[in-house]
Amino acid sequence: MIELEGVPELIDPVMVAAFEGWNDAGDAASTAVGHLDREWKGEVFAALDAEDYYDFQVNRPTVFLENGVRKITWPTTRLSVVRVGGDKPRDLVLVRGIEPSMRWRSFCNELLGFAHELGVEMVVILGALLGDTPHTRPVPVSGVTSDPDLARTMDLEETRYEGPTGIVGILQEACTHAGVPAVSLWAAVPHYVSQPPNPKATLALLNRLEDLIGLRIPLGELPEDARAWQLGVDQLAAEDSEVAEYVQTLEEARDTAELPEASGEAIAREFERYLRRREPGTGPGPGVATEGGDSPFLRDPGSGRTRPPKPEQPGPESVPGAEAAPEAETEPEAGADADAPDGGSVPDGGATGENPPGENPPGEDPSGEDPDASGPDDDSGK
Repeated sequence: MIELEGVPELIDPVMVAAFEGWNDAGDAASTAVGHLDREWKGEVFAALDAEDYYDFQVNRPTVFLENGVRKITWPTTRLSVVRVGGDKPRDLVLVRGIEPSMRWRSFCNELLGFAHELGVEMVVILGALLGDTPHTRPVPVSGVTSDPDLARTMDLEETRYEGPTGIVGILQEACTHAGVPAVSLWAAVPHYVSQPPNPKATLALLNRLEDLIGLRIPLGELPEDARAWQLGVDQLAAEDSEVAEYVQTLEEARDTAELPEASGEAIAREFERYLRRREPGTGPGPGVATEGGDSPFLRDPGSGRTRPPKPEQPGPESVPGAEAAPEAETEPEAGADADAPDGGSVPDGGATGENPPGENPPGEDPSGEDPDASGPDDDSGK
């Protein structure tokens, strides 16, 4: 039985989850949830038992010294709560951990137990995949769901992906079968620069999440970090003519594919979004998480989190330009090219050709995963 005596009654709670591993190219998704936790001062109230879900030879515990005393941090998944203030206060339940090694059904059922006890109204799962997308263009972010009604009301893609999947796809399906509205947001990370961190992809996920749940998210230094990241990649690409030519090819393909989108309606939608993000009083402010007081949150004494060995990066997802991900069970992103060149095709670019993680955005065919790809399976689609 789940007991949440230290957690106050929540206001219109939304659960936001991300998992390190195959569904987290460039660490973009887990970094996004970590950003929310830091900016809103989240308080950990629960941690899943590491013994139940993790293979410690795959995700090893770490030893550290604290005041001369040796302690161990175990790989696990933790839940925290943040309260966002403003005209319309709302609570977020943040789930951040590592893709489990085993017992996925029990893992999802345990998370759903917390969601039920906390009255969660919707679950949003963040993921990132490797794709044939140029770093010089906006990061494609696809929103997919298994619920046809939710797809219509929230302008999302209804996933139709079939193939291998990861924990993101499994959790989304578990939510759907339990009657809990669930959405997966997938960012496409350039496969030729897949090393973490990728602040530009993290920023894109947070912007899409902001629109989805109607909260103003404080971005801190992320916009500046994203600009610095792009400038750094620009400089590296400029030093290699073959890489620069390859990037130009991706840019031309992307621009050609998106040309039909440059309609008056699309431009109007983007302009409205721009105004919403900058006009004061159009939505809840950044807010501050409540700490202590009359409703203190329980703290997990072992809240330190170990970064496990980075799993192989999966191949591109169905996100526009994302490579086909074998293990991405999320819906491919609209306009994604399942036949996009393998990551390894980048000249001297270090592309990994791994299959993308997590949900494949609408339109992507994840079935072309390379068995030798270094990336873990992507769990994109339901």
